This record gives sequence, structure tokens and C-alpha cells, in this order.
Amino acid sequence: MFIQTESTPNPATLKFLPGQSVLEVGTADFPTIEAGQASPLAKRIFATGGVNGVFFGNDFVTVTKADDVEWDHIKPGILGAIMEHYQSGASVMGADHEVTSGHAEHTGDDGEIVGQIKELLDTRVRPAVAQDGGDITFHGFERGIVYLHMQGACAGCPSSTLTLKMGIENLLRHYIPEVIEVRPVAA
Repeated sequence: MFIQTESTPNPATLKFLPGQSVLEVGTADFPTIEAGQASPLAKRIFATGGVNGVFFGNDFVTVTKADDVEWDHIKPGILGAIMEHYQSGASVMGADHEVTSGHAEHTGDDGEIVGQIKELLDTRVRPAVAQDGGDITFHGFERGIVYLHMQGACAGCPSSTLTLKMGIENLLRHYIPEVIEVRPVAA
């Protein structure tokens, strides 16, 4: 098994590509070691030490390191943990953990607008963000403001504000006049 790695716009995050499926559908975010207990693979990665977060996409694992740790010191352990996991034949997710399709439900008069927002996110934004090892999902829409949740490499990324304001906000405002602003939300 050969695992490739790719840097992301977030210097604290690396994208690991095991060359096989990680999740069949959706994503899974483990922003803490406690959350990581729900996944045998995330649990192994956290156990290597120096890891602050783990995120799963369709064919990648994104790992966020602690600020006081260098990639050169923890990358070999993470590669080993991923390799051992796949060689063991264990499942990626525990039986009691739900994989999320992403977007929050929305009730109210803005259903048509929210549908357009989700469609643009799914077709234009999320595929590009997944290339960088992250995900951005719809959290809410209120009085012209779109609230988005950033995961994986996007969470805490120095360029995330620029991505939100110059990229996603401009895209949504171009296609949906009712959108005034885009703001990030915490988990």
C-alpha cells in the first residue's frame, strides 16, 4: 500500500490519500480526540500524538496537527497508523457514528433560496474545497446572511476568510441576489 500526501492551504493540515475509498458517501469530522473514539481509523491517528483533528472524505483523510508539533516528527506515525488500519481490515467508522451528508435542514419561507444555495455549494464549492482536504456545508440562512460550517483543512485555515468572502460570497451573491453576506460558524 502506498499512501500519498498533499499539502493544503492550511499549513497545520495535511491530506493523506490511501489509494482506496475512505467513506462511500458523505464526510466525517473528528475535531477532538473524544470525537475520534467513534472511528477505529481516527482513533489510531489520534493515538500517534500531536494530532488536533481528523476529517474523512470520499478518498482522503485530512489530519490537523498541534501548533507545537512539526510534520517531520508526526507524519511517519500517521502514515503507519493509516496503513495498519487498512491492512487490519477494520471498518473506518464505528457502528454508532453517523456519516453526514453535510447540510443542515432549513425550515421557513426561504426554502427556494436555500435550495439554490445548497445546489451552488454542492456543484461549485464543495468539490473544489475537497481538493484541498476540507468541506464547507450550509448551516443557516437568515436575513440575507448565509452561515457556513468549515471542516477539515478549511477549519482554522489562514486563507479561509478570503475563500469565504472573495470566493463563496461573490459566487452566491452573483447567482442569488437575496444573499448579502457569508459568515462562518463554529461546529
